[in-house]
Amino acid sequence: MRHRRVILFSLFGVVIAVTVGLLLLWALGYSALEGYAYLLEYSLLSRTALFSTLSRAALLVLLGLSASTAFASGALNLGQSGQFLIGAMAATVFGLFVNLPAFLQIPLSLAVAALAGMLYASIAAFFRRRFNMNELIVTLMLNFVVDYFTQFLIAGPLFEEGRQSPASPAINASGWFPVYKGFDTGILVALLAFILIYLLWNRSKTGYEWTIMGQNSIFSRIGGCPNEENFTKAMLVSGALAALAGALVIMGGIQHRFMPGIKANYADDGIMIAIVANNKVVATAIYAIMFAIMRTGAMGMELETGVPLEFVHVLTAITVLFVVASREYSQYLIDRFSAFLRARRISSRIEDYAGRDSSGSMD
Repeated sequence: MRHRRVILFSLFGVVIAVTVGLLLLWALGYSALEGYAYLLEYSLLSRTALFSTLSRAALLVLLGLSASTAFASGALNLGQSGQFLIGAMAATVFGLFVNLPAFLQIPLSLAVAALAGMLYASIAAFFRRRFNMNELIVTLMLNFVVDYFTQFLIAGPLFEEGRQSPASPAINASGWFPVYKGFDTGILVALLAFILIYLLWNRSKTGYEWTIMGQNSIFSRIGGCPNEENFTKAMLVSGALAALAGALVIMGGIQHRFMPGIKANYADDGIMIAIVANNKVVATAIYAIMFAIMRTGAMGMELETGVPLEFVHVLTAITVLFVVASREYSQYLIDRFSAFLRARRISSRIEDYAGRDSSGSMD
């Protein structure tokens, strides 16, 4: 019942956010309904638009699950940006220097990227367990390290001769995801990851222990859960998911090379998705698709109506704000109302007992 209420109030927050977005467009002098119509048209209403939205959603699902896995288990991993980049670079290096048949090259490239993300996330886990350093600070600082390191690689050892700007050569074609009539099969990687993470959280002992640890680490420790080991596992899984998103950017799409700005805002969006989804697996996928629709359709909306691309960033922020606010405040009101009803029932029972006692003493 409580889960249904959360979903209902979250949907209410989405409706408010969409309405506020319409009012903002109207106040700025744009055709609000027309702008929304073109946003949907350029993100869903053609094969090219739909497949482009799904490709972006695949990245956001992986990064949202990365953040959700960490946050729900009590691990403050904000290193999705760095883990994304290290996964992309690992897939690039493997794709440049190894050339196997596609049925081996593609899964091995993904495995290498995931392993790189796990190793990078393990640095923060090690410092937390060995020196009690806050993993939030460590992961944030490591983002800068890998950002500058990858820039050095594409400007130096991996620089492609003849280019005007830093970039790596294209990886071997055997490492490219097949594309069928515009459908990038890399999307299936995100779908498989979603299924595995769902089963992990909802059908396994490990997922149960992570949930308890995230809600109350003292209770889980007293109950016999190995908190330190579970923390490390959650960080490793989180890092692997973010790194897989980086690998998808290199192995899918059209560029197949590591270029500056490759991370875009994917990691930041993934963190916002985890927050607005309250770290729930299914909700993370739903909001990832919603964010992908807004991001993909923004260019068409600007092209047709002149609405700046930045409006979608505002709409995204409004959505996060209203969904989280409506969910939390509604729960606060429900708790207050439930407490009031319980107090009324207790007060009524006390009055009944008091009335019985007084009638007995009179007799």
